[in-house]
Amino acid sequence: MRRSIGLRIWISQLDSRYYALAVGFVIGVIGAGIGLAIAVLGPWLAIAAFVGLLAGLYVITDVNIALYGIIAVVLLLPFGVFPVKIAITPTLLDLALGAFLLVYLFQWMTGRRGGLRLTPTHALIALYVMWLVFAFALGLRHASPTSAVIRQFAETLLSIGLVFVLTDLLRNRKMLRRLVLVIILAIGAQALLAVALYIAPDTLAEALLIRLSRIGYPAGGVIRYIEANPALAERAIGTWVDPNALGGILATAAIVIVPQVIAKRPVLPWRWLTLSAFALVGLALLLTFSRASFLALGAGLLAIALLRYRRLLPALLIGGLLFLLLPQTQAYIERLVQAFQGADLATQMRIGEWTDALEVIGRYPLFGVGFTGAPEIDIYANVANMYLMMANQIGLTGVVVFLLAMAGVFLYGRRAWHAAKDNPKIAAIHLGLHAALFTGLVNAIADLYFFRLDFQSSITWFWLLVALCVASSKLALEDSRATSAKGAIA
Repeated sequence: MRRSIGLRIWISQLDSRYYALAVGFVIGVIGAGIGLAIAVLGPWLAIAAFVGLLAGLYVITDVNIALYGIIAVVLLLPFGVFPVKIAITPTLLDLALGAFLLVYLFQWMTGRRGGLRLTPTHALIALYVMWLVFAFALGLRHASPTSAVIRQFAETLLSIGLVFVLTDLLRNRKMLRRLVLVIILAIGAQALLAVALYIAPDTLAEALLIRLSRIGYPAGGVIRYIEANPALAERAIGTWVDPNALGGILATAAIVIVPQVIAKRPVLPWRWLTLSAFALVGLALLLTFSRASFLALGAGLLAIALLRYRRLLPALLIGGLLFLLLPQTQAYIERLVQAFQGADLATQMRIGEWTDALEVIGRYPLFGVGFTGAPEIDIYANVANMYLMMANQIGLTGVVVFLLAMAGVFLYGRRAWHAAKDNPKIAAIHLGLHAALFTGLVNAIADLYFFRLDFQSSITWFWLLVALCVASSKLALEDSRATSAKGAIA
């Protein structure tokens, strides 16, 4: 503060000629920089870069804004990269995570934050992190890692680290409620974009999407169809490139929204807007034709109804019957039936992958093959089932450690639920987050994006949900203890 006052005094005392020269020099440098950016990047990208620079400078002044930046990148530009290559080309998610952690560490270094707040659940998550590192190191005997794999693995560890950081950072209900509000607005914007691009003519939609190629997106062939066959229905992708990845995000985010629709104290004061956001997200999910995500959404809705809002059960029953009977949904019903019968190409490919995965597990049951490459030419790790993919890469031992960590999150959440359910400011948030995590785990039975290294935004979203589950549970327990203490004093 004193330095800034001294600097202002020094500037005010400058000779007017020197002051004019300094101002002119700064304007010239800024003008030259803008001109160079326009020449290299083009006008629109230059404007975006300038706005991004201003946003970045603002982000590093406030840890909450930095956290909102992570959510915005994950949900709106999940595969964006920095448009200019310097030594490396960081992704937008790298920059957002880096800015957030930098501001958080600054708070520790300046003494504004102290006393790391953890829970028993964090021990299990730390054990999972250690197993990931061990499996990665063990896999090096099969193949050397590429720079991309090293970066993606480091990003995965940073994403899991959010569980530790957010539990410490979110120290009051107000911060948590604002964060959930940002999630609802961001996923609503992504759903609106996905629906708009789906409705638009393919040529227009593709022309708009390939403009993102300047920040790392595909330069063509972005429109997706069922079974990659243009003769079949188009699938909504928004800015997520892959409809199944988008489906998993939409399903879990929709479940976060559902309790807000009927909550006593929703994070959005306008209930109609919350309901509109849910309807829009649900429509976008249907248009992805991601059957795993659609069924996972149903599982999440059923969990919410059974745990808290029993009056939702008749509505779910009526909605299910309408979905089965309406003419507009018959094509979707047919796709679901084909999935359960194994009659379509996509399901047959999944079954083939699962069969191959079981063979890999039989060869490397305890430790898996790691992340850097397969030890044998007939082995591949990617499989459309997160748990089988985990078993391939980190072994059955790693799967058990992961499931123990998830069990720890839910057990801690169950303990906190007794305190949260009677607190109207946090009850709907607590329930929605845990149901969303459950939805993600169900969705992972037939998808792999919450673990696949090259889908870092999906991984970050998953661990963000875990972090918010733990943080909401801790806040609920602390509020309960504080209320009890006040009652005892009174």
